[in-house]
Amino acid sequence: MKLAVSTEAVRSDDTCQAGPLSGIRVLDLSAYIAGPYGCTLLADQGAEVIKIEPPKGDNLRKYPSTLEAEGRAFLGVNRGKLGMVLDLKSDEGYAVLLDLVRSADVLVHNFRPEVAPRLRIDFETLEQINPKLIYCALSGYGETGPLRNKAGYDQVLQSMSGICSLQGSLEDPQIVYGSVVDYYAASLLAGGVASALYARERTGKSQYVGISLLRSALAMQSARLVWAQGEPRDVNRDMRSGGITGLHPTRAGTLYISANTPHFWLALCELTGLSRLAEDPRYDTVRKRAQHVDEVVPQLRAALRERTAKEWEEIFGERVPCAAVLQVEDMFDHPQVAAENMVATYEHPLVGSYRGMARPIKFGEQYTADTLPAAPTFGQHSDLILSRLGYSAEQSAELKKAGVIS
Repeated sequence: MKLAVSTEAVRSDDTCQAGPLSGIRVLDLSAYIAGPYGCTLLADQGAEVIKIEPPKGDNLRKYPSTLEAEGRAFLGVNRGKLGMVLDLKSDEGYAVLLDLVRSADVLVHNFRPEVAPRLRIDFETLEQINPKLIYCALSGYGETGPLRNKAGYDQVLQSMSGICSLQGSLEDPQIVYGSVVDYYAASLLAGGVASALYARERTGKSQYVGISLLRSALAMQSARLVWAQGEPRDVNRDMRSGGITGLHPTRAGTLYISANTPHFWLALCELTGLSRLAEDPRYDTVRKRAQHVDEVVPQLRAALRERTAKEWEEIFGERVPCAAVLQVEDMFDHPQVAAENMVATYEHPLVGSYRGMARPIKFGEQYTADTLPAAPTFGQHSDLILSRLGYSAEQSAELKKAGVIS
């Protein structure tokens, strides 16, 4: 069922967004968080993204959620995409994919390195189909090495890379919840693809982009990942400034304070009534305060317990960086979030109306900031995409009957 494909194929007027990447078409074959959200970041910048799911769907759809119709996590990381279900393991499904590849600018997947050749979607194969294709492969550990074909997940890489032991300790390691490695990998993915597209404008050639969760986990720790010659193995890599900068209890609520610079330290001491600490030469640098943390922190916390976290926020104002600990629910109506239009309202065929993250990047006036479409339902745009590839309604029906698409 091989058809000639127009370079204008699969564009949807409903999902074409203004932005620096307007006119760029991305095939998203990835699942879970890092790959899909990386592609969402490309959609946020104007790219048309087609999410291609296997017949069983993206596993993120099945994650625990209080929403009955759809997984909350799936909605959050797949906004602004067209959705298609395609069986890549069938010859018919593979033929459809190749038609898509011919009209695409970017393809992203998160299959393990050994899987891509087996599915016939490795870089060398698809580059022959589209010599200008930007091919982005996301893996757990990279394309080479003894762990190349091991499945990688956010918290697995947190544990391996030292994040957990530094968040807590080696004896009491702590996970950083929120899939921070995944989301940072997504940012690296979007940045890498954008750079490859820029290079293609100059060279006209395809480009391979390799992203891994291991690279992400280590890159997140670049300030810690420095080991000078002669230093012991157990060198102190703690960047928490000896406890002055950190979370502190108050009369009601918890307050985070950042007071590393001399300016902020002096303001903190003044506003808490601890000017004597600012005048003491034992505490006049960050390093000195870290050395005397057992002397300084108890005095600071005694002062902070005189007021609530919200009261201290008002007192410190712009003079001391701080924030009362809130819940994510508080962000939906926070005045600063509202002022920056960081939350948008979406309409979903199954979930209905919901609020969620808007575009995370702000561009100039030449690009509109209209709300992106909600994440697609399972196979929502399969027929639309096939029709734009030149497939007839009868051909689409045959593919559905054969289980190639849904």
